[in-house]
Amino acid sequence: MSNLRVFIGWDSREDIAYQVARRSLLRHATIPVEVVPIKLQDLVEQGLYTRAVDPLASTEFTYSRFLTPHLAGFEGWALFVDCDFLFFGDVARLGQYMNPDHAVACVHHDYTPKEATKMDGVPQSAYPRKNWSSFMLFNCAHPATRHLTVEKVNTESGAYLHRMQWAKDDEIGEVPNSWNWLEGWNDKPATGTPDAVHYTRGGPWFENWQDVDYGDEWRAEAAACRAEGLTED
Repeated sequence: MSNLRVFIGWDSREDIAYQVARRSLLRHATIPVEVVPIKLQDLVEQGLYTRAVDPLASTEFTYSRFLTPHLAGFEGWALFVDCDFLFFGDVARLGQYMNPDHAVACVHHDYTPKEATKMDGVPQSAYPRKNWSSFMLFNCAHPATRHLTVEKVNTESGAYLHRMQWAKDDEIGEVPNSWNWLEGWNDKPATGTPDAVHYTRGGPWFENWQDVDYGDEWRAEAAACRAEGLTED
């Protein structure tokens, strides 16, 4: 893999989280990476996003993430990742999981949240294949991925989208859980760090979520973002 397009969900409440995810990903990458924020308002203005507001949606990119293949022109491979990530791994190594027979590759979590709420009081829901869609390596030209048209992303149910019902089970490849390591759920590795830490319950950008694994590393990355003038806060 010589380069990679990465689309990161952006939420107006969490710009610093996006900046940390972006900076940490680029800092460890050994290949050229193009990072694109998925901003809801931009998609609305372009006429690409027309869904009604969902009061149960925990982020502004709950559904818009599935526009990633469209935004990539339904060509090549593209990674979508939530903004609440901290990267330690080199995304160049994701090339080994790009199986042309697969429409998408992700971590196959078997996850039932312990908390009733997450982040800033947003309800924490449980459903099949939860968190699979928080880190998706899309084979954008695959016939199953091409089901994710603008029309379907705007009209299909959350279950259809997040449970990946647009692809057959054998078209969903698997990535090691080190690439979507759930803070507060997965065990810490015996040595080293996960490739990507996911603060799915909430992260250090929220005042009441300071005592988390790899919190010091996240805060150091955030301080670097602020020093470089990358943040909106």
